[in-house]
Amino acid sequence: MKYRARRPFWLPVLAGLTLGLSALPSVAQFEVLDAAQDRPGQATTPAEPTTAEVAPPVCGTQPLSIARMPWPSAALLAEIHARILTAEFGCEVRVVAGDMAATASSMGSTGQPAVAPEMWVNRVADLWNAAMDSQMVRSAAPSFVEATFEGWFMPSYLADTFTTAPTAAALAEALPLLQPDEKMRFISCPGDWACSIINRNLVAAHGLEALVEIVEPANRFEMDRLIAEAVNRRELFLFYYWQPNAVLAQLDFVPLDMGAYDESAAQCLARRVCEDAVPSAFAPDLVVIAVTERIFVNMPTIAGYFQRATLPLAEMDELLAQLNAGASTPEEVADRFVAEREDIWRSWVGAQP
Repeated sequence: MKYRARRPFWLPVLAGLTLGLSALPSVAQFEVLDAAQDRPGQATTPAEPTTAEVAPPVCGTQPLSIARMPWPSAALLAEIHARILTAEFGCEVRVVAGDMAATASSMGSTGQPAVAPEMWVNRVADLWNAAMDSQMVRSAAPSFVEATFEGWFMPSYLADTFTTAPTAAALAEALPLLQPDEKMRFISCPGDWACSIINRNLVAAHGLEALVEIVEPANRFEMDRLIAEAVNRRELFLFYYWQPNAVLAQLDFVPLDMGAYDESAAQCLARRVCEDAVPSAFAPDLVVIAVTERIFVNMPTIAGYFQRATLPLAEMDELLAQLNAGASTPEEVADRFVAEREDIWRSWVGAQP
């Protein structure tokens, strides 16, 4: 079935990418593979092949190409899937370099690469829609369990002072008790990123203007430094961040419940002048495992694998932390994940005949 997902009016941040205000919303189509196909325990029993009808190989007759995008989380997913498909299904897998626009275009025109494990389709909505319209690609499943990738966070030692899970709505009442004599620092994102505007408006929407001091770092590196220094000092502070990201796993942080997403309110929050700011969660984004149509048609078992291969963001944060911790490569981190986290990926493989 098909879904149409509106592109957020501003782009969520990916590590290493600068945010900018977007223009009118684009629309990206979203099609999920038939959930019934290749479902463990519910598959129909095929007729016995005759001499003229031989079951095709599980992985097809050609090498299976997987796009490795240049950012770390996408590189890790490509390497993880390559290892599991090789070990569990006997596939011949080739990991190939790719980037968002070129990969979406190539999948839609040539059917290669066969898989893109982390496609942010709203970022390339026109290319994605063209590929969908050509019936060359589908979305197998979301890349990650969660659909909202941005939010406000606090260190766990601050969250421990709350009797319930911290929420943005509760800050106006809680902050004067936690820090009565001075404003609490709120580390936002750089001033030329769209999230800085949203954060300023959200602070006003939650009635926090007199309670927090908004700090807008010059760049991503200063942002990370300010957060790390505040943790080292055991400072009571709040900050904005995004996922997947190693920082959130390397340091012990707790996300704030931002409430429900309200599209109308969020559109106002993204404007430099939002006269009547109303709280809203950050906009969700559409990040999918993109597969070519031929996998769905000719390799239903492999299509079923990708239908189940959705990873929790916290797990990816931990993998990114491992990648940042030392001299580990994406290949080495992928090897450890496959060796140590079968409790996660075994369900992706499903029942084997």
